[in-house]
Amino acid sequence: MNKRDYYEVLGVSKTATDDEIKSAFRKLAKKYHPDLNKEPDAEQKFKEVQEAYAVLSDSNKRKQYDQFGHAAFENGGAGGGFGGFDFSGFDVDLDDILGNMFGSGFGFSSGSRRRNSKMRGDDVLYNMNLTFDEAVFGCEKDIKIDTSVTCEDCHGLGGHGEMTCDVCHGSGTITTEQRTILGSFLSKTTCTNCNGTGKIFKSRCTTCNGRGSIKKNRTITVRIPSGIDTGMRLRVSGKGEAGTNGGAPGDLYLEFNVKGHEFFKRDGDDIYLNVPITITDAVLGCKKDIRTLDSIVTLNIKPGTNTNDKQRIKGKGVKNANTGRTGDMYIIFEVVLPDKLSREQKNLFEKLSDTNLENSEYNKFTKFVSKK
Repeated sequence: MNKRDYYEVLGVSKTATDDEIKSAFRKLAKKYHPDLNKEPDAEQKFKEVQEAYAVLSDSNKRKQYDQFGHAAFENGGAGGGFGGFDFSGFDVDLDDILGNMFGSGFGFSSGSRRRNSKMRGDDVLYNMNLTFDEAVFGCEKDIKIDTSVTCEDCHGLGGHGEMTCDVCHGSGTITTEQRTILGSFLSKTTCTNCNGTGKIFKSRCTTCNGRGSIKKNRTITVRIPSGIDTGMRLRVSGKGEAGTNGGAPGDLYLEFNVKGHEFFKRDGDDIYLNVPITITDAVLGCKKDIRTLDSIVTLNIKPGTNTNDKQRIKGKGVKNANTGRTGDMYIIFEVVLPDKLSREQKNLFEKLSDTNLENSEYNKFTKFVSKK
């Protein structure tokens, strides 16, 4: 079978640097890897890219290839592999590169390093119910949660008397040889004796049973800022699950559900209050005491006020938890009609019906209805 030029396979020039060759291989290996690319010829192209990189990444093999071409590795090759080429010296570099690109499923050595690294603990979500006043003015709450905390007896290590693993000699991996259609490869798997940490202990911690953390019911006091609303979240740093290998704990997130108020209605930072007024107040106007969130104010109601008329009281809403801005309060008037009238009251209303309504909306509508 006629092989393509290795430089052409990787898409680089014959003067390409080692870094340029490695960069080209990374892109093509990711593009054609059979687990990621389902095209029929992806596997063949992946093998072709591997073979080209195996030669061009090795300075001695590259010199032989530049001088003799593909013939340098035919007939006299070490046997096995793609077209007679020996891939036995290629396994470590490929393992590291694919591990960096795709994760521990392709690079066992990188996966082992992650096992030894410090890992942050998981975050915890807690749903909290608040009354209307608690949300508007802020409050202090004690909450009880069950989370893992670092074991104090072993300081999160899981045991006592730390030693280097005598099976993997501290590497965290076991190397075995595998033979495939591409030749011989060295495969690295996680050491089961130390679970990839490279360390073992003379004795396992009996408090945490080797886990490095224990479940504990904790009471945490949390300060809830003013202006919280339903659906908002508050982060409490470092109060989540314990980390591993000395890693920092996760965070605690509080998600709020705010109960409604009997009279006040909230829309973001603004507050709405329906205020009933008598027909006399509506017609003649009046002064009326109104309760806001934090005080009582006297409101001037203009003569001729109708149902659903609105009046704003600036700066009497909710203080925003993030911006510090305070919203407004809106008064919505509702004219209340009497259920029963005395004879005297009826007479008064009958006299009112004779009032001149020449310029009123009522009179305009009456003319519109009666128009022929």
